[in-house]
Amino acid sequence: MTEDTWSVRESVTEYETGWYDGGYDLIEQPDGSTKRYYWADLPPAVVIVALDGDDVVFVEQFRPTVRETCPELPAGIVEDGEDYEIAGARELQEETGYEAGTVTHLQTVDVATGVLRHERGHVVAEDLTPGEPDLDENEFLSVTRVPRADALDVARADPANDATLEGVLLAASDGYL
Repeated sequence: MTEDTWSVRESVTEYETGWYDGGYDLIEQPDGSTKRYYWADLPPAVVIVALDGDDVVFVEQFRPTVRETCPELPAGIVEDGEDYEIAGARELQEETGYEAGTVTHLQTVDVATGVLRHERGHVVAEDLTPGEPDLDENEFLSVTRVPRADALDVARADPANDATLEGVLLAASDGYL
């Protein structure tokens, strides 16, 4: 199957929010039938595996969508003109106060490709210098440190989330953990 056998007959944005747009594409499928494929279009995000000595820096925050307090890797939206490394360094400083001496891009992934138009880059931040966080007015989180040896267990524990699990697995696969 190729893109040529899946023709877009119509693309409709049904709503726009300050966070994302949503809509559908009317697609002609390979058998000639048509179907609406619904999507949400989100800006790119970055997830940071911040390494400080024998620890990985996590944040904990309440996520109203799942009604749980979640241990997560620091993360945020990539702003216009930023690459993943720059966005990762900025988000790490804003959320945790740590300034990174080096930031290395691990991988970029497309997220939930059945419904989202959303790209996520994963980076590793090292050579950290502590400082003061600069949280957005709607960010309520606390910084915690997890031993590198325990990072995968923390990422897999309920309530597990995809971004944190992906980041930890990529970092482990590339020899950082």
